[in-house]
Parts: sequence; C-alpha cells; structure tokens
Amino acid sequence: MGSQAGAIVWAQWRTTRNHFPRSNKAALAVNAALTTVWYGGFAFLAGLAAVLLSNPEEQGFIPDVLPSALLICFLYWQLIPVLMASMGSSLDTKKLLVYPIPTGQLFALEVLLRISTGVEMLLLLTGAGIGLLLNPRIPFWAPSVLIVFVIFNLFCSAGVRDLLVRLLARKRVREIVALGLVLLAALPQLLVFAGFQNRIRKLFTGQPGAFWPWTATARLAQGDVSYENIGILLSWTAAAYLFGRWQFERSLAVDVQERGGSSAGRRAGRMEWLYRLPSAVVPDPLAALIEKELRFLSRAPRFRLVFLMGFSFGLLIWAPIAFGQAASQHSLVADNYLTFVSVYALLLLTDALFWNCFGFDRSAAQIYFLVPLKMSTVLVGKNLAAAFIVFLEIASITVVCTLLRMSVTPIQVLEALAVSSVVTMFLMTIGNLSSVYNPRSVNPTKSFRTASSGRTQAVLMLTFPLALTPVLLAYLARYAFDSEWAFFGVLLAGLLLGCVVYSYSMASAVKTAEQRKEQIITILGHGEGPIES
Repeated sequence: MGSQAGAIVWAQWRTTRNHFPRSNKAALAVNAALTTVWYGGFAFLAGLAAVLLSNPEEQGFIPDVLPSALLICFLYWQLIPVLMASMGSSLDTKKLLVYPIPTGQLFALEVLLRISTGVEMLLLLTGAGIGLLLNPRIPFWAPSVLIVFVIFNLFCSAGVRDLLVRLLARKRVREIVALGLVLLAALPQLLVFAGFQNRIRKLFTGQPGAFWPWTATARLAQGDVSYENIGILLSWTAAAYLFGRWQFERSLAVDVQERGGSSAGRRAGRMEWLYRLPSAVVPDPLAALIEKELRFLSRAPRFRLVFLMGFSFGLLIWAPIAFGQAASQHSLVADNYLTFVSVYALLLLTDALFWNCFGFDRSAAQIYFLVPLKMSTVLVGKNLAAAFIVFLEIASITVVCTLLRMSVTPIQVLEALAVSSVVTMFLMTIGNLSSVYNPRSVNPTKSFRTASSGRTQAVLMLTFPLALTPVLLAYLARYAFDSEWAFFGVLLAGLLLGCVVYSYSMASAVKTAEQRKEQIITILGHGEGPIES
C-alpha cells in the first residue's frame, strides 16, 4: 500500500493517541475487560474447533460439518452488523477526498477495516485453520484456502456496508430500506413460522450445493482439489470484489456530490402536537428540554432506524418461537409475547437513549454548562424524553399486534408496561453514570453505529442483565406463588428500589459532570480521524 494509505493510518493513530489522555481510564478498563470476555469466548470456541478438526479420527465428521460452519460464518459476518445496527470501523471519505489518494488504496483500506465487523468469525476460522493444519490426513497447503474465504467475506462486507449507508442516507427511502432489511433479516424466522423448517434444516445439515463458496472452500480445505472447486471459489471472490468496488466508488461519487439538507422553510408537521405535549404537563425549562430531545431524535436517522426495528423486527423475531408449529399453545413466550417484544425493543433503544445521552449533542453539550441550568434538570429532561419514547414504542408494538389480530389482553399490556418501566428505570440509572464517565460523540445522521459490534454486545451482555434482575425475580414470584398479585408486587418493589437507586446515581452523576465538565466537553467535541471507529 502506498505512502498515502500509510499517512491515513498514521493520522488515525495520532488522532487516537491524542484523544487517549483525555478519556476516562476507568471506563476504558471496563470496556477492555468486557471486550476481553466477549472475544475470549470466541477464542475458546476457536480452540475447540482446532481440537476437533486436528483429530484424524474425525475425518468423516469434517465433510458434514465444515460447509455448514462456513455458511454460518458468512451469515454472521454479513447479517449481524445489520441486526446490531453497527457497521464497525470505516473510512471517513469526506475528509479524504480533498487529498490525491488513489481510489484503489482507499478501497483496500476500506476492505481491511471490514475485519472490525467479523473479528469473532476470524477467530473461529483461525482456529479451524490451525486444526486442519495439525491434522495429518489433511494436506499442509489446504487450510490456506480459508484465507481466500476471508477475503471473499471482506469484499462482500465492504459492498453491503457502502450500499446500506448510501441507501439509508436518502431521506425519502430510508425507512423503506430499513423495513426491507428488517424483513430480509427476519426471513428465516418467517420461513420457520410458515412451516419451511425442514428445508431450512436441510440447508445446514443436508448435502450442500456444490456451487456455493462455502462448499467449495470446505472441500478445498480438506484437500479435495479440482478445477470445479477452485473455479467456484475464485468466481465468487471475483464477483464479491466487483460488487464491493462498485458500491465503494458509487459511495465516493455520492460524497463528492453530497447535497446538504436545508431546514429552511420547514413547515410545522403533523407531529407538532406531540412535541408541544410536554409543555402542557411540566413547566419550563424541563418542558423545553424534553421538546428539544423529541424533535431532535425524531429527525436522527440512527434513532429512527432502531425505533422502527423495535416494532417490526422485534415482532417478527419472536413470532416463530411463540406461535410456530412446534410451540405449545401456552408457552412462556406465547403468554408473554408482548413483554418479550417490548424488552427486545428496549435493548435496541439502549445505546441511543441511555448509555450516552450527550452523544448526539456533541460539542453543543457545552451549553448545558454555560447557561444557568442545573445538570440534574438536564439529565431528568433527557430521561423523561427517553421514557416517553419507550412508552411510545410499546404503544406501537401493541397497535401492530392488534392490527395483526394477535391476542392482546389488557393484563398483557399492563404487564409489558410494568416490566418496561422497571427496566427503563434501571437503564436510566446506569445510563446517567455512563454518560458522564464515558461520553463519546455520535453522528446522528448515520443510521449505523461505527463502534465495534463485539464491544457493544459485550457491554450489553453485562449491563442489560442487571436491569432485568428485578423482572426475573417478579417472574419467579409468579411461578412460586401462582399469583398475579405477587408478580406485580415484586415489580412495584423493584420500581421503588429503582427510584431510590436513581436518586443516588443522579447525585453522583451531577457531581461527576461538574468535576469532569472540561473533559466531557473536550471528548464530545472531539472529531473522528480519517477512520471512523
């Protein structure tokens, strides 16, 4: 790679290095620990794969498992970033187009950055390659074929990323595209729900089609050399390269001709009554803060994407489990379907509403420290806006379920609201502290997160179960006493406990914000380097 690409990497390193002393060391340590746990689990699975594939006695087992395993790797690499709304690190081409950097070098860097969305699968493939290399019945050169499969996935991921980002940047088609992605991601669940589970099972357990890249890779990785397998793998890789390069160059052209959206002359929309609603309930400045949050979030593509996924993809992902052919009429998921979907919607909204509540404000957050306004009022305003959005999400889920003629009883709606209230209270408690200890600037115009999906999943893996603990205790009380009163009583106790913890965390968050205000403003005003990460 040329000197221009090296300069990009050097600039990114200096940007990160200069930012590091201003960041919170404790938050970095926690993130590092969570990331280590997450990737450590996949490293363990990689070691297990190495042990199994290195055993010569399992030679008959490998042809049946390896193609399906590679298919799962491909699906994970391409789909999980979409489902998590996190597209990993990528080049910020708007900052690079002014420099005479060849397009080929930019594309090569972009492809390498696609590793950030598939580190988990890269670990598994590395373990599989080591196992095959240690297997005495496998030719020593055969595992190197997995490198070609990784390159194929990188090209595909680059093309998918650029295509989605470009489509989701268009105001009139953004929601349509997001809904299409939701339906596409939920297609396997819908097929199972429609009774096609046997065909899906055959896709992973039956004899795979010879023309697929994962099948050709699996056969070559076992030493089955043939012109057919080599041609198939190279053809798919070439097609992935052409697709990725085509989409990347189209994205570059869009960045060159990008039209800035103008808000001049914006007419009062039909949602104006909704924005004005807080003024009728609470006084200023709290009402103004809530109205500002509602107006801003409703126009932020990143928030709108996850809000839409909550009452669309959430319904689809749980429907086959609750109402599929193999599900009983009165199962845990079926009886609490509305609650499961609501909690899943909360999971999607967590990053946008709770963990980093100053992220969308970015450098404008300094106004909170300059005007005569208490920081506690600012946090309460953001929390009330988040709570209102959560209840609006639950209402949307309920309406969609009713339109689909699903069984929705008043007690189920009350249960979903009660559970969501408890979880929201604890999420706000954790989020207020996280927002002042670990703030980060977020670009609201980009529908997908650029943070590593693995790190995001690791954070959710630890913190979200903490917020669910009172809910789990409530369900245990319902099971033990066979009483709805016990269930709602424990939820009420959990809500009261959440209020107490919230008040103490609020005092701590306000104190920390005052002590670290210069660091917070600096971090939130910190721009990304040439690589968004």
